[in-house]
Amino acid sequence: MAHPFDAETEAQGLIDFVDASPTPFHACGQAAARLSEAGFTEVSESEAFPTEPGAHFLVRGGSLIAWDTRGADAAGLGPAAGFRVVGAHTDSPNLRVKPNPDHLKAGWQSLGVEVYGGPLLNSWLDRDLGLAGRVTVRGEGRGGVETRLFHDTSALLRVAQLAIHLDREQNDGLTLNRQLHLEPLWGLGDAPGDFRGYLSEQVGVPAGDILGWDVMTHPVEPSRRLGRRRELVAAPRLDNLATSYAGVRALLQAAVDEPALVPVLVLFDHEEIGSTSERGAMSTLLPSVLERLVLSAGGSREDYWRALASTVIASGDMAHATHPNYADRHEPLHQIAVNGGPVLKVNANLRYATDSLGEAAFRLACEQAGVPMQSFVIRTDLPCGSTIGPMTSALTGATTVDFGAPLLSMHSARELCGAEDPAMYAAALSAFLAPLR
Repeated sequence: MAHPFDAETEAQGLIDFVDASPTPFHACGQAAARLSEAGFTEVSESEAFPTEPGAHFLVRGGSLIAWDTRGADAAGLGPAAGFRVVGAHTDSPNLRVKPNPDHLKAGWQSLGVEVYGGPLLNSWLDRDLGLAGRVTVRGEGRGGVETRLFHDTSALLRVAQLAIHLDREQNDGLTLNRQLHLEPLWGLGDAPGDFRGYLSEQVGVPAGDILGWDVMTHPVEPSRRLGRRRELVAAPRLDNLATSYAGVRALLQAAVDEPALVPVLVLFDHEEIGSTSERGAMSTLLPSVLERLVLSAGGSREDYWRALASTVIASGDMAHATHPNYADRHEPLHQIAVNGGPVLKVNANLRYATDSLGEAAFRLACEQAGVPMQSFVIRTDLPCGSTIGPMTSALTGATTVDFGAPLLSMHSARELCGAEDPAMYAAALSAFLAPLR
């Protein structure tokens, strides 16, 4: 059957979403804005959940969870109606500013940064970088504290690589010391720069009112279509904003379809560093919200466990497309094509949570959406990465399937995916959230 997602529209939608989301906080803001525009209302964790059926979301730092109970209510399923959950993550590997960042070396002003996650470090060299993030300031909020976001798209920083004349062996194997070689330059002078003063200008408060920050670098080059027929998208943070964007689009379509269950979208922060935080996949965020949805609908804890027993979770993270220059690094019978459709991810050692039940749910969703499905398995002699899938499966006891969309240059400062894949990705996730009755 034909799905309602147009390839050109979704490719541009992904580009717009990524460029407006240099940090997990901004990604949640972008997701929240799209949900609000479609009629979802924000709730606070510190207040009682709505008892009437509706579409809502909440934000916890760089994480977001959204749901729609109207279809399950209309079907008369009661508070033990199962959930269909699409999960993704909002964070990407990058360089994050330290608490005391101002350095002066050889007349150059630089910023101290810490490596977040597992980036391809060489991809951050000689690239124009901006700054964005969350700043905590004195205010009238809870505890006398407020948070403010900023997004500076100016070309502020550059991690300058050593000239080939001063290290003739760089092309034979570049070695970067994270402490010594990755500090970005951002000016000249005889005194260190004033990062706190810079933040003061960005968020509009006196420097003395700044209490802390979560600030990170980002490439300022905009995302764009690429290729002779414009069949590709080159962008930063596709891992995993491409899934976050597709998940939002899928939930909005599922809200229109009103499935006879409760569709849920959860976007976690901190996946790239293990997910162990108050808002990561190892936190109570997902199970606590699911339980509160059951209780607010008049159900009991017994109803909650009944609902989990009929729940299926789809854990979305990007997948490795077969690299033409390194085809030997891929499993021969599991070649993955860009613009070839969503990718089922399987690992016998459960680095991915997929089993045959989860595979069946995702395969049926792709069939319902009318999109092709590919299957990825890592070479047996290579280590396998992991996702939020095994964690959410263990925390909820729900059947879980891991999937993704294909791309090249994963964890580079700039990645590459197909322009047709965002629409197929959103279509498959929409069908997963709203399976045919």
